[in-house]
Amino acid sequence: MDGDTAARLVYLGLIIVALGGWVLVEFRQRMGQALRMALAWGLIFVGVMAGYGLWQDMCRTTASALDDRIEVPRAADGHYYLTLTVNGTDLPVMVDTGASGLVLSQADAQRLGLMPDSLAYLGQADTANGLVRTALVTLPSIELGPFRDVNFPAYVTEGALQVSLLGMDYLGRFRMQVADDRLILQR
Repeated sequence: MDGDTAARLVYLGLIIVALGGWVLVEFRQRMGQALRMALAWGLIFVGVMAGYGLWQDMCRTTASALDDRIEVPRAADGHYYLTLTVNGTDLPVMVDTGASGLVLSQADAQRLGLMPDSLAYLGQADTANGLVRTALVTLPSIELGPFRDVNFPAYVTEGALQVSLLGMDYLGRFRMQVADDRLILQR
């Protein structure tokens, strides 16, 4: 533990002692009331934290399919997210025009039944985090709204990837347009 951490712990301890002392003095004859208030404030705190943690999910709207096009709203983080149906499994992906192909995270590959540990990682991809090894796979079926593609090539990465990426190999099958914070994909 360095000096900064120790100083912060001492400061936090002083604050806790001061608040605890105030509670004991203020509520010395009414400890039951103090415990009820502490529980109420604890629940309020947990509720606020839960709301904050789920804020992006609550604000994120889903893509809508209109005849021959898909409209995707921009998320609060500035990216566009879609949900593909791959071999009958829903797969959330982030639209990445800087990625060449459809890149699957290890976790998503596992969900799709691809067994990442048994794949041959013979390819390489140059990412923002440096070079990573990739394994080429073929996805029998990909659906996005009314559009369906079969035997589509994708890559499983050995690198740390939180969400799978939808790159230009797939996006190139659409005419893309960005308008009013919406990505419009049309065939």
